[in-house]
Amino acid sequence: MSLRTPLIAASGTVGSVREWAEVARVNAYGAAVAKSVAPTAWPGRPAPRVAPTEVGMLNGIGIQNPGIEGWVEQMNGSIATLGVPVWGSAVAGDPEGFALVAKGLQLAGVTAIEINLSCPNLDDGEMFSFDAQRSRDVVEAVASSADVPVGAKLSPNTPDIVGVAEMCHLAGAGFVVLTNTAFGFGVSMEERRPLLSGGVGGYSGPGLKPLSMRCVYEVTRALPDLEVVGCGGVMTGRDVMEYLVVGAAAVEVGTVHFAEPNAGTRIIRELGRELTRLGVDSVDEIIGTMGEW
Repeated sequence: MSLRTPLIAASGTVGSVREWAEVARVNAYGAAVAKSVAPTAWPGRPAPRVAPTEVGMLNGIGIQNPGIEGWVEQMNGSIATLGVPVWGSAVAGDPEGFALVAKGLQLAGVTAIEINLSCPNLDDGEMFSFDAQRSRDVVEAVASSADVPVGAKLSPNTPDIVGVAEMCHLAGAGFVVLTNTAFGFGVSMEERRPLLSGGVGGYSGPGLKPLSMRCVYEVTRALPDLEVVGCGGVMTGRDVMEYLVVGAAAVEVGTVHFAEPNAGTRIIRELGRELTRLGVDSVDEIIGTMGEW
């Protein structure tokens, strides 16, 4: 895939992309990833399911979505009119469900599919990305049913991030997204209750960046033939630069959109200034250029 810029709007932060595109300048992005869609409608968790923290935020949405048939109907052929390539995000409880969603996403016109392996497996509550073989089964199912590029989004809590990434690559994933949110928890002293109705949720924001960058660092060095998209804590052009230097080929921007829907325009401008400061003409010249001590 060729992206017009190295920025990708992360799933879960720009809705179905259609709503976000009405208020954001999408030309700053190479692609935008729609919120994850399941085979059937999921109601999500009850409120409260989003909460700020000292740095960043917690969420426990529960992947509320209308199901793939409802999503395709809602999109109503609008993807081609949004001004930015749209990637779909598939979530399900088994490989067959993921494949079913992938077919629907293609029908709606997405240009790539991001497999959300960072959601709980419905049988036992364990994330697919915690298990290399389960991850491989899902990726194989999606890759065999998809005619567009396929990637896998992994959790920073994955015990063997390199092993799972390698298995995804062998199964047909052309790229991996590193990473999704990390496990987090917060408490309301006023209510004497967890900040989220589900207790533990996903932590995102600036504090996530070192965790995600560790994953990018380990995977790009162990698997140099696998393309990596960095994701986690990106707020500035300098953040993007750091991910690229470590080895990411592109970078997803997420949580900052809740406060600044047009963050991409600023971040691209800042990235340009960073490139000029270093005397570099293109991001291609800095990808994977970090040395070791």
